Amino acid sequence: MSFEYIQKVPTPQEIQEEFPVAASLKAIKKERDKAIADVFTGKSDKFIVIVGPCSADNEDAVIDYVSRLAKVNDKVKDKLIIIPRIYTNKPRTTGEGYKGITSQPDPEKNPDFRQGLIAMRHMHIRAIEESGLTSADEMLYPENWGYVEDILSYVAIGARSVEDQQHRMTASGFDVPAGMKNPTSGYLTVMLNSIYAAQHPHSFLYRGYEVTTSGNPLAHCVLRGSQNKNGRNIPNYHYEDLSLVNQLYKEQDIQNPAVIVDSNHNNSGKKYREQVRIVKEVLHSRQHSDEIRKLVKGVMIESYIEEGAQKIGEGIYGKSITDPCLGWDATEKLLYDIAELS
Repeated sequence: MSFEYIQKVPTPQEIQEEFPVAASLKAIKKERDKAIADVFTGKSDKFIVIVGPCSADNEDAVIDYVSRLAKVNDKVKDKLIIIPRIYTNKPRTTGEGYKGITSQPDPEKNPDFRQGLIAMRHMHIRAIEESGLTSADEMLYPENWGYVEDILSYVAIGARSVEDQQHRMTASGFDVPAGMKNPTSGYLTVMLNSIYAAQHPHSFLYRGYEVTTSGNPLAHCVLRGSQNKNGRNIPNYHYEDLSLVNQLYKEQDIQNPAVIVDSNHNNSGKKYREQVRIVKEVLHSRQHSDEIRKLVKGVMIESYIEEGAQKIGEGIYGKSITDPCLGWDATEKLLYDIAELS
């Protein structure tokens, strides 16, 4: 057993210097970050919608999709804050399959991490340039944060990562909201412990440095459903689930209690069309209770240009190569419905 060292990859500072963010884009991010933070702190009653492909594998298709979102955003911005999902890292349950553009810039070729880091940053910057929307990504690898810290407005910590100490401590240094998903086991206390950890300061080793963080008051929970020991999906988006999370928040010393509901994954059993029904049920729950309305700040939706999914190599433009997604027509209608119902 051994490690084979292939090449030294550029540092975050080197990549940021090679692909800088223009002053105009920094201003967009600053404005967007404040608007999003105001939702989590309760200063704004806008509803957040984090929406986009399961994995961002093709830059042109992703930018096309995000540009479509921008046109909808212009019409609903008084009610919604739309945050494009541009997920450049993809966790794999067995370690097999496409792992995201950061690891595999070309899904059919061997990994090239230097090119992957460049592709990740380039895609996020181009999205802001062409749409005016800053995006969300999943922090699968904590050491990658420096490559995107100046361009993201939201970060998700996945179900397989939420118990990891390095993820929790790194999230405590974010200056944007960190959505901590419930683990695949479904244990809500694990998720809440992760939020507590991310909201508090830490000292730890990071990328060869001793670092300190001040804590992230915008860390919050993301409900994505779970599985029991027999592999059965157990949703946790129902009214009773939201009420339980609200009670658990009250029992802990956590700032800015908030929930984002992931409408896919184990909540839908990956039946992507069910996302429409699930989102509308969540909106109904918010209408039924003032406490739930204050708690539930938004939803996550997996969506792309073409509905469903394809196998790697089929080459269908704007169709997911990982989990199946809603198509654009259904997504556009759902976004307008959310604006009307929220």
